[in-house]
Amino acid sequence: MFTGLVERTAVVVSTGVVLRLRAPGMTVERGWSVCVDGSCLSVKESAGEDLLFDLSPETLSRTTAGFYRPGGIVNIELPLRASDMLHGHFVTGHVDCTGLVEAFERRGAGAEATVSFPDGFEGLVVGKGSIAVDGISLTAASVKGRKFVTALIPLTLESTGASSWRPGRRVNLEFDIVGKYVLAGLAGLRPGHAGRPGATGTAERDALLREYLERHG
Repeated sequence: MFTGLVERTAVVVSTGVVLRLRAPGMTVERGWSVCVDGSCLSVKESAGEDLLFDLSPETLSRTTAGFYRPGGIVNIELPLRASDMLHGHFVTGHVDCTGLVEAFERRGAGAEATVSFPDGFEGLVVGKGSIAVDGISLTAASVKGRKFVTALIPLTLESTGASSWRPGRRVNLEFDIVGKYVLAGLAGLRPGHAGRPGATGTAERDALLREYLERHG
């Protein structure tokens, strides 16, 4: 479990089915979980300043890992300790899909990004709700259709790879786990419904919610 507060960045050394990152001064052990651009990966080997990770077909197909190139920057976060303060929001490191940066505009020392996401996930992004973008805990300031706008404060731009975002950039998205369970629960109220998070359209969700409220007062 992570929080979406990026601790540092690392440099991509090589890619493929094994990802090699350079992270000087970072101490981890074989088997540790590390959140890399929002994707929870297990340390295959720690070799000097380098960390190696196996990339499964699922990871390569669902995340931006297949787009990594040597010299690229990735966000790094170690797991949350049970005694730590939760500064961001609960992030599992299980990427739901990739999104596309549609716009990136500087706003003084900060910036504002517009990100689009695939069809079927509309109910999982709400205004003022949390969303992890490349492992960064961000707030969807506004949502319209399959796009949301988020503000990036100077600290985020300084300490993460978000400063390199430009229109056309692919980013990893993980929707709030609480929202996913709520939607899955509502969908499960209807017999025979698949209940896959994001599978329920807006009209169907509204109908399910009304039905639930009527049934339970």
